[in-house]
Amino acid sequence: MKTRHLLSLILALFIMQASQAQNTYEPNWESLDSRPVAPWFEDAKFGIFLHWGPYSVPAWSPRGTYSEWYQYWMQTKTLFGNGDFTGTEVYDHHVKTYGDDFSYYDFGPLFTAEDFDAGQWAKLFENAGAKYMVITSKHHDGYTLWPSETASKTWGFPWNAGEVGAERDLLKELEVAVKKTDVKFGTYYSLYEWFHPWWLDDKERFVEEHFHPQFKELVEGYQPDVVWTDGEWSMEAEYWKTPELLAWLFNESSIGESVVINDRWGKGARHKHGGYYTTEYEAGMEGSHPWEECRGIGFSFGYNANEPEEDYATAQVLIYLLLNTVSNGGNLLLDIGPDGKGNIPEIMQERLLEMGKWLEVNGEAIYGTRKWDRACQWSKKGKKDWKPKDTHYLPADYILKQTVDQQPGYAVREAFFTQKENDLYVIVPGWPEEDLLIRDLQVTPDTKISLLGTDLSLECEKKGKDLLIKLPKLAPDQLPCDYAFVFKIGS
Repeated sequence: MKTRHLLSLILALFIMQASQAQNTYEPNWESLDSRPVAPWFEDAKFGIFLHWGPYSVPAWSPRGTYSEWYQYWMQTKTLFGNGDFTGTEVYDHHVKTYGDDFSYYDFGPLFTAEDFDAGQWAKLFENAGAKYMVITSKHHDGYTLWPSETASKTWGFPWNAGEVGAERDLLKELEVAVKKTDVKFGTYYSLYEWFHPWWLDDKERFVEEHFHPQFKELVEGYQPDVVWTDGEWSMEAEYWKTPELLAWLFNESSIGESVVINDRWGKGARHKHGGYYTTEYEAGMEGSHPWEECRGIGFSFGYNANEPEEDYATAQVLIYLLLNTVSNGGNLLLDIGPDGKGNIPEIMQERLLEMGKWLEVNGEAIYGTRKWDRACQWSKKGKKDWKPKDTHYLPADYILKQTVDQQPGYAVREAFFTQKENDLYVIVPGWPEEDLLIRDLQVTPDTKISLLGTDLSLECEKKGKDLLIKLPKLAPDQLPCDYAFVFKIGS
């Protein structure tokens, strides 16, 4: 009896060790890339990005550029984006507004966050229909939203929200508030820092004594659901030693089994290594691997007081961008930029709440869906994929030109498709003027068609290989929502 018990115990220990070995990742891409992206991420579809830091105080750059790059534009006298620039625009603005002797670091004490209310922010994320959020815990200027011991030690002066400006742990306040909701909490973290003395003079020391310790400080102190890295492009992963860091993250950290990561871990790593793939101010990807498109409601990620209202995408544009992304199997990470006091501009709040209103009616066709055998149906005549020429960042309203604002010689997307289990969702931009024809779609006699947001059951008719959905006569005030309409096809 004792022998049998001993053998059972040995077998149990062997199984446990084997299980642990299977979950151990080696510090190389072949091993690290074998780790799957958590299913919740592919189900989420819509997240909110936030860029917030000392750059939110001057909150200025020329239209078509990133205001969160204020320090870099100012100190290097360079500039790029959508437009023609001399390169000195931010420097000239800074000197004119603040004077020659006002350093970028002098914005730190002005970053007071006095109006910041983490609970209100979290509520806005929920009401917008977002399933996750990602905030800049540290951007390329090196300032952290938490009282980072590493930052103060290696910079040689206080350079974090706990000691400078807000004198609060802003990241912890937001973490606590968001984790009281169903929204997942994520942190953006820049690998490099433009003007950190070690980065400029001793990159190996910067990696080993600043980047790695601070990254671990962030992970263990705030336990994010998403780690969104950036600023990786100057060196290959072997110099960042990110494979070793990811092996620690997956094997030893407190969030190793749950955390979701992106693909920005070294020069050349994007769309090849890490977790999900990322695009930025682009039309997206084709969906063979989990991916995410990020862009701001305006052109800038950080708040830019220089952007007029017409530079902000409308709710219609944002919903169509979401449809284009989700129909290709991706997520949309939509950015907002609070000001230096912690206020989210009204226009950004309005856009998010309009998206939430649409998702409240039609979220079934978005959340938890996957790409169908085709992402959309193009009109028959004309070239596909209209895009503007000579732009660094793809303007958001390109999607209007591909849908409801047809351009001469180009086709438009007549419908987007998503699927979930046995249901197909046909999402039409604008209410059709006549019955809806879906090409190359076969149904059975048991197929049922409904319009989300109503209790209507719709009739259909086979047209060879096509399906004609007969639409009800509805007055504008009888439509279930604005901008786009979802027809559910299932049995």
